Amino acid sequence: MRKLAHKIKREIYTYRGLIADPRTPKRTRYLLGAAIAYAASPIDLIPDFIPVIGHLDDIIILPVLIWLALQSVPPELIKEHRQKIEHLQ
Repeated sequence: MRKLAHKIKREIYTYRGLIADPRTPKRTRYLLGAAIAYAASPIDLIPDFIPVIGHLDDIIILPVLIWLALQSVPPELIKEHRQKIEHLQ
């Protein structure tokens, strides 16, 4: 569990770094910003108290937003930001 939490934290910092980087395309910035905002927001498209379906929106929407965002970013840029995070820890 601790390893998974560390990996998620690292990815969030990587995405925040990509959003702040001027080399990142605007489309990517918007999509990553939307993913982070949706994850942090207490408001869901489908309320979590609805069994099964309530959690599916989180499981589907967040990875899709992130995947769409990262499609337009050069892999070298993503790698650079991940390495920056590793050096900080």
